[in-house]
Amino acid sequence: MTDRLPAPVRRVTDTFRSFTPGQKAVTIAAVIALAVGAYFFATWASKPTYSILFNNLSTKDASAIVESLQKAGTKYELANDGQTVLVPQDQVNNLRLSLSSEGLPGDAGTGYSLLDQQGITTSDFMQHTNYQRALEGELSNTIKSIDGVEAATVHLVIPQKDVFADSQDQPTASVLVASSQTQPLSSQQVQAIVHLVASSVEGLDPTEVTVAGADGKILSTGGGAAVGTGGDSGNEGQTVAFQNRMNSSLQKMLDSVVGPGHAVVTTTAELDFDTTQTSSKSYNADPSLPALSESNNREAYNGSGNCAGGVLGPDNVSGPGCAAGSSSGGPGQYENSNTVRNNAINETNEVRKNAPGSIKRLNVAVLLDSTVAGTVDPAQVQQLVSAAAGIDATRGDTIAVSAMPFDTSAAQQAQQALSAASAAEQAAKQTSLIKTGALAAIVLALLFLAWRATRRAKKRKALTPEERKHLEDMQAALEQQRLAELNQAIPAQMLEAAPESYSDGEARDERVREIEQMVKDQPEEMAVLLRGWLAADATH
Repeated sequence: MTDRLPAPVRRVTDTFRSFTPGQKAVTIAAVIALAVGAYFFATWASKPTYSILFNNLSTKDASAIVESLQKAGTKYELANDGQTVLVPQDQVNNLRLSLSSEGLPGDAGTGYSLLDQQGITTSDFMQHTNYQRALEGELSNTIKSIDGVEAATVHLVIPQKDVFADSQDQPTASVLVASSQTQPLSSQQVQAIVHLVASSVEGLDPTEVTVAGADGKILSTGGGAAVGTGGDSGNEGQTVAFQNRMNSSLQKMLDSVVGPGHAVVTTTAELDFDTTQTSSKSYNADPSLPALSESNNREAYNGSGNCAGGVLGPDNVSGPGCAAGSSSGGPGQYENSNTVRNNAINETNEVRKNAPGSIKRLNVAVLLDSTVAGTVDPAQVQQLVSAAAGIDATRGDTIAVSAMPFDTSAAQQAQQALSAASAAEQAAKQTSLIKTGALAAIVLALLFLAWRATRRAKKRKALTPEERKHLEDMQAALEQQRLAELNQAIPAQMLEAAPESYSDGEARDERVREIEQMVKDQPEEMAVLLRGWLAADATH
């Protein structure tokens, strides 16, 4: 049967037959392990890559989408407690279009499409309510498109306008957003949501928009400030960042003076985040120029007679000292003038806007290790830190430098724990390397034994028929010689006591077995010996 097999298969079969039982067991185990590994790899490689089709679905929408996918025979997976539907990545776009034509998910009809369902008999209240619902749906869909937002719900309070009211209530809004746990929303994203909602509703002020997270945390209060966003939380985050930068720069300078770990610096800053605007007007007066406004009044009367200086009384009656019909007075002249002159002067209008973030007060505390910094002058350290931090006494800034012995017990324990962990890790690595080396040595030894057995088998098969016949003749001659030597060495009494133990047939069989064992153990030496004998016979 084996002769009918192809040559490569026969060689593999013959090689496997030449293995010892242990080598055969190792080979079979290796083949089984490779087959199992290939099966799992093929299963993993053939599995399609799934992507999100829809997320944060209601139970009704998820059920309808799954039913539609089952009817179409599309593979799918559910995640997030059934709120997320996953499908093969290459079918996401086609399935979204197909499901949208079926009106799935149902939330797609919560935008301005609600207004298409209004009839001619819809009341004003229903029109106002549908408009508010449509606006809330559109804002929710828009907020979902922001990176990091997985779901959003918007609630608007839009009071109806009353033409007979003196004052109107202002609209308000609240937004509930669900973000990824690994990527919380930053304050900039929260502010973007606030201003997006405020700009989409008529008369809505950004300070009237509240943003809350799905975990119950307030992301933006009604005042418009972002808080607790998990990122840079407004003014507090900026203050902490400023203090960290100041501590890092001062610590680097102190480490250069007293060495790492022998100085601690702490900075407490009070920043001014108020935006202020100052307007000033100044006049540049020049003494050589006339006044800003000048007014001159002149009144004169010229005449002759006794009544030249009199005052007319009622009904044009002359005053005292003048006769009523006196004609002694001569002709007179009256003059009255008023002059107003406005002069231009230099005027300067100045408007200053102060950006938020200025330092109102800065406190710096420096602690030195007295066991190491004994030769360091604290006054010089204080002077250096004051110059580096920009301490301003007129602003109320303070700085304190002290030297005390540091407690290094915790650091020593941490160093010991670190050394022990490093030693354990190194020992584990060495153990792993030893195990790997031992396993590799065992595998190499098995492979070497298998190769050696195969080579011996090949050597045995490489003998020609003439060599085999000569080997048999040699074995017979050796057996006869050995038997003669035994007959000479063994006393007659022993031969008579055990005549059957050393008969010619059994001795010959024993020698044959010995020679066969020598051929198995040393095939190369035996082949060289036979070839030498053959060459010697050929020369004779």
